[in-house]
Amino acid sequence: MEPVSEAGMEAWEPLFNGNDLSDWVIKFADREIGVNYKNTFRAEDGMIRVVYDEYETFGDAYAHMYYRKPYSYYKLRFDYRFTGEQTPGGEVWNNRNSGIMVHSQSAESNDFGQDFPVSIEVQLLGGLGDGERHTANLCTPGTAVEINGAVNYDHCIDSASETYNGDGWVHVEVVVLGGESITHIVEGDTVLTYQKPQITGFFINQGQDQADWSAFGISDSSPWRSRAGEILTEGYISLQAESHPIDFRNIELLDLCGCTDPKAANYKSYYVKSDSTRCRYE
Repeated sequence: MEPVSEAGMEAWEPLFNGNDLSDWVIKFADREIGVNYKNTFRAEDGMIRVVYDEYETFGDAYAHMYYRKPYSYYKLRFDYRFTGEQTPGGEVWNNRNSGIMVHSQSAESNDFGQDFPVSIEVQLLGGLGDGERHTANLCTPGTAVEINGAVNYDHCIDSASETYNGDGWVHVEVVVLGGESITHIVEGDTVLTYQKPQITGFFINQGQDQADWSAFGISDSSPWRSRAGEILTEGYISLQAESHPIDFRNIELLDLCGCTDPKAANYKSYYVKSDSTRCRYE
């Protein structure tokens, strides 16, 4: 086997420093930005943990924790596992249910009472021990995607993954190519691919307007509805908290946008999107 050239060596960057949440921004619905309500998000034992041991009831404490900078063309990889029991008061559909959002709006741009960011959700589900329940599905708060050449407005679209019962670790990768395509991979198997992620005029329910957005805490949807059909080419990555405890580890990102000039010191042969402003010449 030929050795990999320096230009071909993948420069994965960790999104979690293993010690604290300093690179992340927390936003709970109905709470100010930066408030870690009831110590829900924690850095423990080299993991990011979503924990509910200080709750008596969930109380619609929907939350997301956003990485500090946006990305456009990249690969994301991580491990997750569900633990314990669902928090009392959580919705039935949130049992062993969480997610990672990509192409998300920022934490700062969320409305005060907003439950979910406008984003593309890689939905993570654990098996319930009674049949198939796929993971790395797609859900689309305020968005839609194109599949087989047509826009699909279904709010959640099932993947072709295996069902993962129990509390074992599951490895997921997401390949995000700007506004071109997004691919979900579970344990090495490609389970879902779609194209042209875009903003819609409704939040979840097709054919509805302001009432649909208001139901999820968005007071004025007109800025979003005016952008219906706009292709999402970049955004933030966020971890979801919606009532079932979950752990994340080995969260890493490979930027696929960079200097594509072979004469530059920081040229990488695997970049798929060129940005000449990043080129360094020595």
